[in-house]
Amino acid sequence: MATDHPQKIGKYEIQGVLGRGGMGVVYKAFDPAIHRQVAIKTITKSAMDPSELQYAIARFRHEAQAVGRLTHPRIAAIYDYGEDENLAYIVMELVHGRSLYDHLQNNAKFDLPEIGEIIRQLLDGLGYAHAQGVVHRDIKPSNLLINDDGRIKISDFGIAHIDTSSLTQVGEIMGSPGYMSPEQFTGDEPDSRTDLYAVGVIAYELLAGRKPFTGSNVEIMRQVIGERPPNPSEFNPLISAQLDWATHKALAKKREERFQSAREFALAFVQGIAASVRAAKNDHAGNSDHTTTQRLDPKLVSAARVIAGLNVPTRNASPAAAGAAPGAAVAPTFDTGGKKAKLLFVDDEERILTALRSVFRNHYNVFTASSGPEAMEFMKRFKPHVVISDQRMPEMTGVEFLRQVKDIAPHTVRILLTGYSDLASIVGSINDGEVFRFVSKPWDNNEIQKTIGEAAAIALELADMATSPVILPEKLDCGVLVIESGQSVYRATNELIGGVCPVLHAPDIDRALAVLQEHEIAVIVADIGHSDQTSLTAFKLLKQDHPEILAIVMTEASDSELVIDLINQAQVFRFLTKPLNLKMLQQHVQAALARYQSFRKSPKLLKQHRVAAARGGDSSLLEALRGRIHSIKSWLGR
Repeated sequence: MATDHPQKIGKYEIQGVLGRGGMGVVYKAFDPAIHRQVAIKTITKSAMDPSELQYAIARFRHEAQAVGRLTHPRIAAIYDYGEDENLAYIVMELVHGRSLYDHLQNNAKFDLPEIGEIIRQLLDGLGYAHAQGVVHRDIKPSNLLINDDGRIKISDFGIAHIDTSSLTQVGEIMGSPGYMSPEQFTGDEPDSRTDLYAVGVIAYELLAGRKPFTGSNVEIMRQVIGERPPNPSEFNPLISAQLDWATHKALAKKREERFQSAREFALAFVQGIAASVRAAKNDHAGNSDHTTTQRLDPKLVSAARVIAGLNVPTRNASPAAAGAAPGAAVAPTFDTGGKKAKLLFVDDEERILTALRSVFRNHYNVFTASSGPEAMEFMKRFKPHVVISDQRMPEMTGVEFLRQVKDIAPHTVRILLTGYSDLASIVGSINDGEVFRFVSKPWDNNEIQKTIGEAAAIALELADMATSPVILPEKLDCGVLVIESGQSVYRATNELIGGVCPVLHAPDIDRALAVLQEHEIAVIVADIGHSDQTSLTAFKLLKQDHPEILAIVMTEASDSELVIDLINQAQVFRFLTKPLNLKMLQQHVQAALARYQSFRKSPKLLKQHRVAAARGGDSSLLEALRGRIHSIKSWLGR
């Protein structure tokens, strides 16, 4: 298949296009030497006027030099620079996320603690750059990337000033008008306080929901040089006087009246955020929730071992053999408020699409596509609520298609429908596409209608929600629980994540129940690859009773049926294969913590993590487990 991009740039293998600009293209690529994905920003020499090309490439090379000397978690790293007869290119860290500008364009809303974290992390990175003699000079929302784990990355140092550089001259105006300081408009030499001014503009915009200065470039220049904007609290009554003061100090016309360092600004801003939050809590003190968590009696921990003595039906036992009541369960109805959901089915077999249309066309608006690229066009034009995709298709696999759907429409509910039970693809559908359910071919009409009905109801409820990124604070009160018989993964997790939140250990499900009663758990990392059916079912019960907990499963299993079962009945958030990749473990746990914070912010999002109802032997065992635990709790309460 022909592509509109080169196969290689230098040693790097090109995998796709991330974005396009006036001077060139940004590619997603792979470095085969050290096996990592990268982003490659290019200048296409033929696209530039010859009179401007030399200057543009000089600035491009200058960016590589500026950031190449910086190593900081808040700054997108640059790995390499190169030129050939067609291109100049910078190889840089691939950041999985979107810019703050994109989030603001999508009407994302940030609460005060999240705004505090955005500004604090931004100032942390800038403070480091300034200490190394680098001034960015073009801080704005489009140059601030929010990673999938909620961390800030500063990018695009294209007009940065290095303390030994003579590339720019006094009097040259560089920057983006809405975020430029008075000295940039008047042509004076910028310094670190110029960056702090731009951070002040971003802080004002986040707090007030509007920029401090608006209008044409000429009008903005006039306001920046001569006018003081209104207090942010005029637009947001939750803002304290301390926060108004900190924001205005950052926006002072004279540099000597601003904060003199990023550290000083960060301290004042965070204190202003804290004062605002305290004031809001005091205003609502009468409505405070004073509920407490009751600690589990040790007798309950011991009694949980009764689970191991229950009769466990075999995996393929019939409902009657498992003790289930005869007859099929009645499929529930799902309230969609009278709205008709839009479904998109993607499969390269026309007979499959015809069959699905006949099942669903009376109750939904049904669209079909026979390839990933065709389906992406439908996504952009019709914005379907639910996407159901096959895996094996020409041009683009189902997993890759669903990953792209997740990126452009995160509230779309995604389902993988396929008879191709390749374990790597199934695991990829969770780790990359975050599928809601996995449906196997050939399907049962009642089951698929039930699954898609639930998905449609959820998607309609989430359709109008703004996509708001979560900014992880430095410290979390919720914890990570590692369930494994040994302690190797627990020790590794504690080393990787322990500075952010508590990391706890349980050798089995019994102890896990006790931990859950005593601590708020956001993420479970569970080694269940060799667990028996009882432990697996107990794990599903745990997820049904605690859908807010994100589950990361480690497994050596090659049983695709087991993995599909865990997707549907435990809504596993991520899978990790053995031997364990510690970098992947860290990334998955951080992503899970960010998702848990999003549940706190928008509880409706939990609906996408609802588990499927248990069937057959699992159903009877779940009821037995619940009944046994309920009896024990009642006995302890007497």
